Amino acid sequence: MLFECGHFSLQFDSPKVMGILNVTPDSFSDGGQFAQQEAAVAQALLLIEQGAAILDIGGESTRPNAQPVPLDEELQRVIPVIEALVARDIPVPISIDTYKPEVMRAAIAAGASMVNDVRGLQTPGALEVVAGSQVGVCIMHMQGTPQTMQLDPHYTDVVAEVKQFLSNQRDACLAAGIAPSRIMFDPGFGFGKTRSHNIALVKALPELVALNCPLLVGLSRKSVLGQMTGNDVDARLHASVAAAVISAMHGAHLLRVHDVKATVEALKVVAALK
Repeated sequence: MLFECGHFSLQFDSPKVMGILNVTPDSFSDGGQFAQQEAAVAQALLLIEQGAAILDIGGESTRPNAQPVPLDEELQRVIPVIEALVARDIPVPISIDTYKPEVMRAAIAAGASMVNDVRGLQTPGALEVVAGSQVGVCIMHMQGTPQTMQLDPHYTDVVAEVKQFLSNQRDACLAAGIAPSRIMFDPGFGFGKTRSHNIALVKALPELVALNCPLLVGLSRKSVLGQMTGNDVDARLHASVAAAVISAMHGAHLLRVHDVKATVEALKVVAALK
């Protein structure tokens, strides 16, 4: 399955890894570790060396109860890092993890090739920014906002409702002139979902793959893995790799992870056995 983003074309003939680079002080797992530009660039280069096919750079935490970041502050966090990586002519696309149209526009101008939007291009102006460019986009499902999403998530049928949302947003993208090869889906594990909702979505990944868009899965170090294992966030490596392997065997094309090297090696085994 082909995914086009900017001047990059990714062929998902086997599952690939998206490396997470949070340039934030408060992300749930690695907040503060890469908030300085020098550390962020060094980490980005390491993730590429370890096998990341895409870098996902975010300047605002979307963990439960995270507080919104002012626009100017988010721009100051992410744009210099994108510019520094583009200046190094890195061989993989840069994804900007944001829901703000102004950040999308600035990141694209700086050289980002993909928009990863937890609000699925629902923010006014976001769809137009992506449509007016050649970047790829990942449409994610979230119930509520980071401030409210885990208070009382409720669905009549979580799989059907996520599928409907993703399909509707794809239709909006197509109507705006975004080519189907530029669209990716993310069911949004942990974003307004309970443990049972997350488990139902993992089991239903083949149904989501059948929507014929590349499918991103982000379960790395998330609280649902902590609920299953009893481990704190800094001790969820094995659980995260297991979740990535199971997701890939269910058809996921792209795994968004913190631990790139371990996941890349595990997915090589998946590709060989499939």
